[in-house]
Amino acid sequence: MNMNYRPKQFSCSPLLVAITFFLNNPAWSQNQAEALPQLDVTGVREGGQGFLSPNKVLAGDELQNKLSGTLGATLANELGVSATGYGAGSSRPVIRGLEGARVQILQNGLSAGDVSSISADHAVASPMQNTHQIEILRGASALQYGSGSSGGLVNVVNDRIVTTMPDTVSGAVNTNYETVNQGKTANIELDAPAGPLALHFDSAISNSNNYRIPGFAEQGGPNANWAINPGEPVNIPYSGKLPFSFSNQNSLGLGASYVRSDGYTGVSLERMNHNYGIPTAEGGFIQQSQNRYDIAHQTNDPFDGFSSVKISAANTNYEHTEFTNNGVASTKWNNTATEARLELAHKELLGSKGILGLQVIGSTLNATDLSTNNYAIVPQTKSNSSALFLVEEGRYGPLKTSLGARYNYISQNPNSGTQFPSASSQDFVPSSYGPPSLQNRQFNLMSYSAGGLLDVAKGYGVGLAYTVSQRAPSAQELYSYGPHDSTATFDVGNSNLGIETSHNLELSVQKTLGLIRSKASIYKNQFNNFIYGYYTGAYSQANNNFSVVQASQANASIQGAEAELTYNWNETGVGGRVFGDISQGTFTAGGNLPLQPAPRLGTELAYQHNGWLAGATYIYSYQQNKLASWEIGPTPSYNLVNANLSYTERIGKVNWTGYLMLKNLLNEEIRYATSPMAVRLYAPQPGRSLMVGVRAAF
Repeated sequence: MNMNYRPKQFSCSPLLVAITFFLNNPAWSQNQAEALPQLDVTGVREGGQGFLSPNKVLAGDELQNKLSGTLGATLANELGVSATGYGAGSSRPVIRGLEGARVQILQNGLSAGDVSSISADHAVASPMQNTHQIEILRGASALQYGSGSSGGLVNVVNDRIVTTMPDTVSGAVNTNYETVNQGKTANIELDAPAGPLALHFDSAISNSNNYRIPGFAEQGGPNANWAINPGEPVNIPYSGKLPFSFSNQNSLGLGASYVRSDGYTGVSLERMNHNYGIPTAEGGFIQQSQNRYDIAHQTNDPFDGFSSVKISAANTNYEHTEFTNNGVASTKWNNTATEARLELAHKELLGSKGILGLQVIGSTLNATDLSTNNYAIVPQTKSNSSALFLVEEGRYGPLKTSLGARYNYISQNPNSGTQFPSASSQDFVPSSYGPPSLQNRQFNLMSYSAGGLLDVAKGYGVGLAYTVSQRAPSAQELYSYGPHDSTATFDVGNSNLGIETSHNLELSVQKTLGLIRSKASIYKNQFNNFIYGYYTGAYSQANNNFSVVQASQANASIQGAEAELTYNWNETGVGGRVFGDISQGTFTAGGNLPLQPAPRLGTELAYQHNGWLAGATYIYSYQQNKLASWEIGPTPSYNLVNANLSYTERIGKVNWTGYLMLKNLLNEEIRYATSPMAVRLYAPQPGRSLMVGVRAAF
């Protein structure tokens, strides 16, 4: 096989998009300790009271300094958040040890519509370059959007549907270059009034080559002799640049809104293309595309007792094709989805404000083996979801409360005519595994959350939150049957899987006033019928000895702690921050959950004055040796040092910013314990890198 095969880069003109401009200071630095939490996800601000619905908001300079090519890489060093790492093209957030279907990804409050929750090699179809804000929600606020987000929920906000009329043309332009991969990025964004309409345009292009790595691609060197699958040791010799770690992406977004004094009505569309490598030992690449259409309507003060009514909907048509390392198309995935939401926000009643709503989603998933034109891995499945939800937040003297409830009906309907291959044709050793039955499944889910934050003294609070979240098994967990190259496994679904239920209890303390502030929390997430892939010990001789992994259920728990202490953070002058997080998942019957993040400690220093912004971050990630019985390890510890420097000067009507970003200054070998073995053992994160760029906002 030609391991150096590399598909052609996208040939879009680098006219492109401005990165988030003129956003307020990062939200959690606000001093509004007495304000009620904001319910609207696109307006969430932590403001010191975030423990009712624990969340984090990245915006403004903080987002700019952390923005990467993928959502996972952007959030990888947030408190309680880590990431998967499949090269430069695909990285998804892992929240408190949970990933995949347990961490829902939204775009502007509606589902992303991709298939990134199915496998870590599937990229999130939400381009980062023009992101205005990224929000992490847990607890009651997350129940507005999904019942299965036991880890949390991430909302990517790009504001394509403009909700307030701009006075004049405004926008931003950004371009940068990164040394580790010869990466070039450019983006542009414009908002403009046109009579009664507010118009939006954005576009972005990003091309990067295979990135440089410290040392060897293979953990332990080129003769480590790892055998992910029985009798199949794999050794690779690569050092220098990591094959199939490239990423090329372009996107175009348009929006138009009719803005009224009492609300707005708007539409938007997006076209995204993404071509990126999969740096497993064998290698390969994916060509991804998506068309997305959104509509949103909001009327303020529609009738007595209600402050707003909002209707929103999105239609997405997603597809990607997977290629072998010599450029042969092997598998094509397609997911079409339509979602609609209605939200009624009521005014204060008995001390509480809230949102009552309903949500409907319908989707069709297809995966086709292009060599046979038959199904691949999972048969065509139509999924439907209908939900009712209510979220309430209020204040009663020194006590702030948060309540949420969500009922969800979900159905999974596979194509009953799918012809599975016979178990005998797969040459299983030592035990045979037949395909799952193609039965329709229906699930009734009930999730709820209750929390309170008590002001024990001015600026000091103690919070307690309890959330029960139910999740229905996904199509691939129910009906999979076939080899999965990117994880080097033969996946076997279980159509008899039941509902997974998590019980999460969290205790928090915080200090929100003064130069020195702090917050800390401990939590335990107890799961009944936790769904996971069980390595059976069998393998398929007909499929490169891929290990047989069967969808299974068992009781389990994840417990952990997070804390940070800040001094004058995000204010003029010198600021500092120290932080740390730890979580570990175990099965009730014994043994560790797979893909668990390593404990981390970190510190940050920052300086702001007269247009200058400088910062440095140091993170120590411990060795992860608490692995599932089938995982190879341990995952090595590492020291991560990043730094940034920027200067902003207003010239005429334009704010010009020049910036430098230094990543992995110590050139450390970094491997995420949250990444499957097939890529973690053979593909470290990028080595030392310098990014230089210029932004202009007007």
